[in-house]
Amino acid sequence: MDLSRIAALHPTHDPELRLLTLELDHGKANEISTAQLDALDFLNDLLEAQGIACLCTTSRRVSGRGTPIFISGANVSERVGWSDDRVRAHVLRQREILRRLRHAPVFTTVVTHGVSFGWGTEFLLTADYCLATPTARFALPETGLGILPGARGTAELALLVGPAHALRLGCTGEEIDTTEALRIGLVHEGVADVDAGLARVRGLAQRLCTRSPTAVAAFKRGLLAALGQPEAQRLAIEAAAYDHCVATGEAAIGRAAFSAGRADGPPAWGPRR
Repeated sequence: MDLSRIAALHPTHDPELRLLTLELDHGKANEISTAQLDALDFLNDLLEAQGIACLCTTSRRVSGRGTPIFISGANVSERVGWSDDRVRAHVLRQREILRRLRHAPVFTTVVTHGVSFGWGTEFLLTADYCLATPTARFALPETGLGILPGARGTAELALLVGPAHALRLGCTGEEIDTTEALRIGLVHEGVADVDAGLARVRGLAQRLCTRSPTAVAAFKRGLLAALGQPEAQRLAIEAAAYDHCVATGEAAIGRAAFSAGRADGPPAWGPRR
């Protein structure tokens, strides 16, 4: 697997688990610049192709003052001198990249142990499952810069934590810790440290290896598409996703394996379709 196009994200690939891990370590404070957006664009292409079942994004970065950092935010300083139209186009690109990442047909995780401000908090919204250490911190400072969370934060945060907490974070810029982020549902599981988080992700990746890649992708796509829809539409989306599993032959493979008792390990699933 050629990972050179996403080198700015410091990737490692475990082919046995089909697990791709990104360990962010760039710039002054893991801020997101054009170079990282280019890499994320290529990452989306990689995830939409075959070969990866699970993505984990993390960081062990620590500032000179000893502050752990996940993503400190967007690199606003690179926009100095830009026209308004160029800024809008840049943020539109961010929004589209994170939209694709949210809908990638793989199980996506984040392990954060430090500052996840602005773009960092928005990045969490792309993940299927977020783990955080006790040193993680979260905030949306954008309104103090005369803007708002524009990489899907304004559009998506309330779906995860509810409008009251979204308004509190977005309007005031208040910083919260892992305990509060767990309470409101911004993150989903606490871990002792990065290593414990990565071990947990490896365990999830091992489980994914026993599942049909087509069924996992269909489940994720159907679940996300059904959010906020009326019941009839949700059921229609579910039916279409189920029919896809049947039509691709994965359901037949699963039935045969169940009948045989899986004595020889997980079924020989087909490629993701």
